[in-house]
Amino acid sequence: MSSIQITYHLNSDTSKEVIEAIRVEQTIEFPFDLAPEWIQEQVVGQVVSSKEIGNAKTEVVIDYNTDTTGYEIGQMLNVVWGNVSMFPDVRVTKIDFPEDFLNSFKGPRFGISGVREILGAKKRPILATALKPMGLSSAELAKIATVMVEAGIDLIKDDHSLANQPWAKWNERVKVIAGAVVKANQKFNRKSVYAPSINRPAEEILESAITARKLGSGALMVLPGVSGFDTVRMIADNDEVSIPLMSHPSFLGSHFMNSNHGLNHEIVLATLMRLSGADISVFPNYGGRFSFSKEECTKIADSCRAKLGNMKPIFPSPGGGMTIERIPEIATFFGKDTFLLIGGALHRGNLLDNAKSLRTYVETLEN
Repeated sequence: MSSIQITYHLNSDTSKEVIEAIRVEQTIEFPFDLAPEWIQEQVVGQVVSSKEIGNAKTEVVIDYNTDTTGYEIGQMLNVVWGNVSMFPDVRVTKIDFPEDFLNSFKGPRFGISGVREILGAKKRPILATALKPMGLSSAELAKIATVMVEAGIDLIKDDHSLANQPWAKWNERVKVIAGAVVKANQKFNRKSVYAPSINRPAEEILESAITARKLGSGALMVLPGVSGFDTVRMIADNDEVSIPLMSHPSFLGSHFMNSNHGLNHEIVLATLMRLSGADISVFPNYGGRFSFSKEECTKIADSCRAKLGNMKPIFPSPGGGMTIERIPEIATFFGKDTFLLIGGALHRGNLLDNAKSLRTYVETLEN
């Protein structure tokens, strides 16, 4: 019997009661003493260890029979963070997945090496930007995208908040911008790709992803916090889509921003993204307008690229209030296998010159 092993940090004052509640709530949600013996032994979570770790914290490790997940992402999330998400002062700090569970999923279709091949970037950091602000027309956004292609920005994505607003309706926007990027690539001899945001009603998501590919989009922006991690898996696995996926953390902050509650940053922003099939994971960089620390960013980046069964490593993509001046620092900190995402700051001054300066810089890192 294989098992998923989950490590929790709990408030020591309540840990004894909470431990028992967790292992039962996350599985049978039924009076333990009334459950048949085989269910008590094989279905209910089993405590592996419990120890004090200081600061009134207790670290608990619990094994869950992998069969409780049904080998599906949705039910796995239910086991990892279902009812326990409503308990105070519970933090999931580590998840060890067994090989048979990981092998049930395809994971990223392209990963680092596949995305590099598409973009023609052998070793250097990859450049990305976001089309914004909301309120511009499709034609205005397409003009910005054309400038970005000329400058050599590798991936030009919709801002995650671009959906189906009246200023740039989804179908029109994707058709206009994808066409502009294809045309600009031919004109300027680039390999840039456009990634529209697949922030669509549930019944339209897969068809929108397929449509985006047919219209010339070279990647997609997915929002697992809004549409679901298993929706990302569905898109990644679909052969009619078959283009890289960049994931955005919108709506996920409440899962990791409270240090005493939730899941570690790297679990949500790296491991779950990879498991779902994202090839690039966007997250807030340290020193930007969000409060991520260097340590948290390092763990996210490392988890994007660490061994996870047979799944391909993926690109971390730090962003969020980045400036042009910080790009060398960020590139040095995260290394070459990184997507450098910079948006609004490129518009301070001459857009083309600013974007060209980034391409010139990263090309010095090619060797």
